[in-house]
Order: sequence, then C-alpha cells, then structure tokens
Amino acid sequence: MAVRGTKDLFGRELRLHQHIVALARKVLEAAGAIELLTPLFEETQVFEKGVGASTDIVRKEMFTFQDRGGRSLTLRPEGTAAMVRAYLEHGMKVWPQPVRLWMAGPMFRAERPQKGRYRQFHQVNYEALGSENPILDAEAVVLLYECLKELGLRRLKVKLSSVGDPEDRARYNAYLREVLSPHREALSEDSKERLELNPMRILDSKSERDQALLKELGVRPMLDFLGEEARAHLKEVERHLERLSVPYELEPALVRGLDYYVRTAFEVHHEEIGAQSALGGGGRYDGLSELLGGPRVPGVGFAFGVERVALALEAEGFGLPEEKGPDLYLIPLTEEAVAEAFYLAEALRPRLRAEYALAPRKPAKGLEEALKRGAAFAGFLGEDELRAGEVTLKRLATGEQVRLSREEVPGYLLQALG
Repeated sequence: MAVRGTKDLFGRELRLHQHIVALARKVLEAAGAIELLTPLFEETQVFEKGVGASTDIVRKEMFTFQDRGGRSLTLRPEGTAAMVRAYLEHGMKVWPQPVRLWMAGPMFRAERPQKGRYRQFHQVNYEALGSENPILDAEAVVLLYECLKELGLRRLKVKLSSVGDPEDRARYNAYLREVLSPHREALSEDSKERLELNPMRILDSKSERDQALLKELGVRPMLDFLGEEARAHLKEVERHLERLSVPYELEPALVRGLDYYVRTAFEVHHEEIGAQSALGGGGRYDGLSELLGGPRVPGVGFAFGVERVALALEAEGFGLPEEKGPDLYLIPLTEEAVAEAFYLAEALRPRLRAEYALAPRKPAKGLEEALKRGAAFAGFLGEDELRAGEVTLKRLATGEQVRLSREEVPGYLLQALG
C-alpha cells in the first residue's frame, strides 16, 4: 500500500497533471520566466528561517530528518524559500533584474489527508525577484489568473489584500493581542500559541470557535492598519489590475500562511471544489532573502496546487483529449515472427510509435488487442510475410488492407498518418 497521504499517478490522472503543468509553462515562459528545479530537500534552517517559526508548516507539518553526518534536513514543504536560496547561491543578483523563475514539482507536508490535499502534493511556483515595483505584484496576480484561465477554468474569483509593512504588522499584532488576550481561554489551543508568536495567524484559523470569536468581537482587518506607503502600493496594484480588466475583490480578512509576506497578498478561488476553495495564491516578500543570510532582494510570487486545480477542472466537466494509441500494433502469427515484430518495431521508432505482441496471436485476437490499444494500424506477420520480407497492414478505422515490403512501411505510415 502507498504511504497514507500519498498516491500513485498514472493514466488519465497523470495526463491531467502534465496538462496543467504544460499550460503553466506556456503562460509563465511567455512572460520571461526561467525554469528552476531545486532539490527535494534542503537544510532545515532554509524553511525555519524562510517560512517562519510561527507557521503551522514549521511547527507541525515539516518532514525533518538527520542525514548520516548529523545535519538536519527537511523535505521541501513549499517552493519560495528554496527558490530564493537558489537565487542567492547562484549569483542571480548580477543578472538583469527582475529575475523571473518558475518551478513545478512535489512538496511535502504532514497534514491530515483530505480531498485535494495530500502529504506529498504538487505545486507550480512563480517568483519575480529584484524589484519593489507594484507592477510586478499586478503581473504575478495576472499570471496566476491567466494560468488558471488558460486551462479553461471560468468560475474564478481573485481576492486581493495587503499585510502591510513590518511596522504595520507590529501595530496590528499589538492590537490583536489587546483585543484577544482577555478572551484567551476561548481560543483554540493552536490560536493560544499564535497569540504569543504571531496573532495575525489567528485570522487564518480553521477553528469555527476562533472564527466565531473574531466575528463576535468585531476584530478590525489588517487593511485598517496600513501605513501610507503600503496603502499607496496596494492602490497601484489595484490600478494596474483594473487597467487590464482582471476581475478582483478586496478581501480585508485575507492572511497568507507564511511569515515572510509584506504588502500585497492575493488568492484565486474556485467555489465549486468545496470549503477549501483556494486554488493558489501568493504575495510580496521583500525581506525573505535577508532571513536566508543574503542581501535585501525584494520579491513577489505565487504557487498553485496541481491537485486542487485538477479538482476544479473536474468540477467544470473538463475533458482531456483521448490518449493517442500506437501508430502501428504488430501482430506476430507464428513463434518465429515474434522476434521479427520486435526488430521491425525498433526500426520504425522513434519516428513512429510502434508496439507488438510478445507471443503469437490468432488474427482475430491480435485485432482485438490492437483496437484496445487504440492503434491506427495493425500489422500482421505470418509465414507468408516472413518469407517475402513483407507486412500486411490494416487501417483499423476503415478496414483498408495493403501488403508492403518492410522497407516501404515507414514511408507509407508517415504519409497515411500525415
């Protein structure tokens, strides 16, 4: 059995994942993003420093282990910290800025498995590093929206907010402590801890009890505490989105789950997939590189979950094109013909997709197999064909049949399949 919270991908589900990543590649590389693949594990401090000690990811969800040298390593729970580490390590700061990077691959979190959420899951990440210009924030929102729209999703909702600058967050956290401390015992156990570490995280609590308390107390949103610069930055992002006719709504209660965010925060939702409707999101993280020991490098980016996007596509009735079968399925009619079918298949590859039966077949059984495989042509190799160095080809869509020398087969098939 596969480990709980993991799954094997094959067939239609794997093709759907590949389709999602391929269209994301098309959108992101058209915007100048360079593909980056980071290792599946990093030194633990990359995520402890980069993601934040107060986050559920670091406190509860990381898969951390010691290697043989006693170093603490962690399976990648998210992509941004690892991508910023790579930016710093490979001297990308001297490249023309901003540097746009993208990555697709598995992430690992020890979460409670549920529909669309696994312990090994897959994300597409995009990061733009090297500029504070709010145009890049708007571009990140647009690119996430376009990735999802390019897939054919229509029931999308863009939510935009700001978590302010560090001094704004400090004021807001002080306000939250003042309001919530008298009601500490009414909070969930997780939120009691968050009240000390990072009260803003309480706003993102999944506890119904916490959310009811926040509503009862009339807790003010972060947007009320924005300083002038953060507020002006948000207005610029809004202006650019409006100019590009990207539909969005301001969401005062939006809190991204990672400590490194400043200013812009955004999510894209699809309400057809249930309560956990966010397909992806992101924001600005101008201080992250300093947490990782580098110089100050402003950045903005996003990630979306491939499994969650696949659920949204299923909810909208998305249909993948039928998987293409082999161009030719060779049917040996005798024991001697099995090896000849193998040799001919190898001669046709890779220009043509050629498969063969590994044991002699009767013609009817061979045709049945060729049809199940979705082949365009069946090729029969019997005693007569072997003696003459020929193959009998049958186009399965029409029943048309022709006998050709083996040398003629590649040209005939290439022309027929056009």
